[in-house]
Amino acid sequence: MLAAIKRGWQKHSLRDERYLALFDEHPDELVSVDCETTSLNVGEAELLSIGAVKIRGNRIIASETFDVLVRPEHRPEAKNVSVHGLRPRDLSAGLTPADAVGRLLDFIGGRALVGYYLEFDVAVLNKYVKPLIGCTLPNRQVELSARYYDYKFRQHPDSHVDLKLQTLIDELKVPALPRHDAAGDAITAAMLYLALKQRGFG
Repeated sequence: MLAAIKRGWQKHSLRDERYLALFDEHPDELVSVDCETTSLNVGEAELLSIGAVKIRGNRIIASETFDVLVRPEHRPEAKNVSVHGLRPRDLSAGLTPADAVGRLLDFIGGRALVGYYLEFDVAVLNKYVKPLIGCTLPNRQVELSARYYDYKFRQHPDSHVDLKLQTLIDELKVPALPRHDAAGDAITAAMLYLALKQRGFG
């Protein structure tokens, strides 16, 4: 009920009819999304790259992958560069945040979003989405850590559940891809989603 009210308000707040597609749900499709940012603090974080891939039924549609670099307003700190490997010269030819986010919105449409600690990525994206279209992302969200917790809790109700990404990868026997690459992380998240779906927790 509350979700429906929120979506109604978001649609009412939409300023650009080009993005009405965000409210057209796709029951058999989702989009796995991941962002690389300058900070883990939502208030300070700027986008550096966005990766996304579509999931259709039980398949990852690798031919429909979104992967862009974003030119931040402030130069990334050296400690962040060591994590994601994106140097200022790599980002100098990136898209503006508004252009990158606009293209992402066209890519995802009304599909549900999938991700690992997705709340952070969505919060950062919404910093750019709301000024662009007048509302935050209305898409349904599927949080992998929550689905994995439910899966493990069903097996061992009294045990501690380790929610580290590497633990999910190892436990669900998903191929390991290079970390801190937005498109690669989005594909990893998509594989984790399908692995959980096969176990009844999609």
